[in-house]
Order: sequence, then structure tokens, then C-alpha cells
Amino acid sequence: MVGGERLDGGPRSAVVVGAGIVGLSTAWFLQERGVDVTVVDRAGVAAGASRGNAGWIAPALTMPLNSPKVLRYALRSLRDRSAPLHVPLRADSALWLFLMQFAANCRPSTWNRAVLANVPLNEECIEAFDVLLANGVDAPVTDAPITAVFRTTRDAENMMRELRTFEDAGQSLFVTGLSGEALREQVPLASPAITAALNINGQRYVDPGRFVTALGEAVVQRGATILTHEVRDVFSSGNTATVLPYNGKPVTADAAVIATGAWLSRLAGNRLRVPVRSGRGYSFTVPVDRPIPGPIYLPDVRVACTPYNGALRVAGTMEFRDPHEPVMAQRVGAIVASASPLLEGVRWAERSDVWVGPRPVTPDGLALIGEISRNVYVAGGHGMWGLAHGPITGRLLTEQITTGKQPEALQPFDPLRRAVG
Repeated sequence: MVGGERLDGGPRSAVVVGAGIVGLSTAWFLQERGVDVTVVDRAGVAAGASRGNAGWIAPALTMPLNSPKVLRYALRSLRDRSAPLHVPLRADSALWLFLMQFAANCRPSTWNRAVLANVPLNEECIEAFDVLLANGVDAPVTDAPITAVFRTTRDAENMMRELRTFEDAGQSLFVTGLSGEALREQVPLASPAITAALNINGQRYVDPGRFVTALGEAVVQRGATILTHEVRDVFSSGNTATVLPYNGKPVTADAAVIATGAWLSRLAGNRLRVPVRSGRGYSFTVPVDRPIPGPIYLPDVRVACTPYNGALRVAGTMEFRDPHEPVMAQRVGAIVASASPLLEGVRWAERSDVWVGPRPVTPDGLALIGEISRNVYVAGGHGMWGLAHGPITGRLLTEQITTGKQPEALQPFDPLRRAVG
């Protein structure tokens, strides 16, 4: 076993259900505390939302989804199948209950509470990545500003007002404005429609699939076993926790962690009062005529673009569909239609690696991190920011599991809270 000595009274073993960024980060930090770890996943490492996302480690942009502005936009978009936020108009009572809870949480006070809760995670998220990189996770991480581009200076000023709200809550920000030649140098793909930009400095990006795969390899090298099973149930019995697969033998340990992303509610069941729904995001890769030095954000159409193997990974949209549903071609087309007027030198018709992944969304904009029954914990519901917050979530939850004390930073993410505060 690689890692530090086990704390007296802490668990000797743990089983983590979920091999995405959150689950594997939790496994790694548990190993660091001397805990023997088994990881169980239905499809293997990085099979869900951890693989095809934009790859941003962007603490300055971790805005909770449940803002009054998003609610107004969602209501206007209900009948627009090409809108970045799409809710299928069909009979799904669980989805409509979730959406009603979401609407009830789209108040300034609730949104501000979520903003404040994220600040401690944001302060430590880059350091948590550094710990992994310095101790055997072999994957490149690139420091670069994220450049938000706009048609007008008024649009840029509107985003600056949102960022200042984040700053007022305690988030460190360093933003510089760009125009003219400086803008074209930073974003050589910008079309003439773009007249203003903001460099959000101090951010990072990765190839998420490569990073999470490297994290999984590091966990195995440190002594863990990764099993491929569909899990039926996770429950506690006395001083142990059991993971019960549909096929295969039960896995028993001193503690269990459910980190299954958009499938979190299915395993945690009625122990949770806050539901987790699948907010599916899409991405694809396109060739470009000119390389870009860093990520580009198109706030008006909610599209993220990231340098990827000499090309461009384009990611966007939020659709509330079941995680297992296939790629909806019209959603990909909607991303192309909205982004193409803003970028030139992108060969949109030559797209490849079309992907859809289920992002775990909660109605109050807060993740679920902590104990739900004796020796059983959950970690998930980070929405679009699971990659950025995955390692720090794993580190903080490990502290709770091994010491029995909830870190102050995790108190707002209590998984036993109510869906509407």
C-alpha cells in the first residue's frame, strides 16, 4: 500500500462506486491516508461525464446554475429545440418535480448561498490538482487564461458584473479586457462579429479523458483494484458497508462512497432528499486553420472551445434527458449554428468524436458531499464543474471519512439537506 499511515480509529478499507474524476480522486486521497481501496464502475474509468467535457479547471467561472437569469432564459427556451438549455416537453413526473424544485431555488438568496459555498472549493481546487500531479498522475495540465468573447462591449460589461458578484463573495479574480489587435492575437479564430473579450486569468485546462485515465492508472499502481460491475445497491450493516452488484460477489469494506455522477440518486435512493438529474452536455472535435493559445468561451451561446490535439474541442448545451439516451443530432447542429458566426477558420463540417455525457445537476446548485448512512458516503452533483472540483472534493471527503469530522468547507454540501431551503 502506497500512502500515509491510517489514522487511529479510521477505516482500513473502502469501496468507491464510480470511476470518474470525483470517485477516483476520492480513492487516491483515501490511499494517501493508508486506506485499502476497491473501485467499482459499471463501464470502467472515465466512461461518463469525465471523458468528453471541455476540460476546464476554471475556479473563476464556477457559477451555480440556479440563478434567476437562467430561470428566465429557461422559460423562454422551452419551445426552442435549438436553445442551449433544452427541456423535452414530455410526460416525466420526476423531471417536472425536479424542475419545480429548481425554479424554487432560482432566487438571489439561494444563488448567493451556492456562490459562497463554492468559494472554499475554488480556493483549493488547483492545489489539489498539483498534489495529484506531483505524486504520480502522469497527464499534462496547461496554465492559460480562458478568453470570453463578445459581440459588443456592453455584453462584456454584463459578464464583468457577474464576475464581480463572485469576487464580492470572496473569489479571487484577475480579469483583463481585450480589443482590436490584442483580441485577434489571443483569439485568432474570432470572426469580425467579435469586438470585445475578457481574459479570465489564472485558469487551466486538460484533456479530461487522458487526465482521468492517468488518475485511474495511478490509483491501481498504488494498490487498488478496479472492478467492472453494474451496482444494484450500497448499504451499511453494523460497522461495515456493502456494495452489491447485479452479477458477481458483494464487496464489503469499512466504508463505501457513491460517486456515480448523474446516476447518484438511483443508488442513494430515498436516503437523499435532493435529487440529481442528468443535464447532458455535448462535445465534438473540429479541425482549425489557425491554432489558438488557450480556451475560448462564447457566453452568448454558452459554448466552450478548448485546444485539443492540434484541433478544437467544442462543448456546449444542457439538455435534461436520461443518461442512456443516444446522441441527438439536432443538439450538435444547434451548437454549430450558434457558434459558427462567431468563429472563422473552423471546419465545422469535418467534426469527429461526437460525444454526449450526463452532468449531475442538483436543483439548488450545490453538490452532495458527505455521509448519508453509517459508513456510506456520497460525492457528486457538481453540475458542469465536476472536473474542476473533483480532486478537492476527494480530499475533503477523505478527511471526513478518516477522521469522523466534517470539514467546515463541506457543511453547505450536506447530502441530507432538503431540496428547497
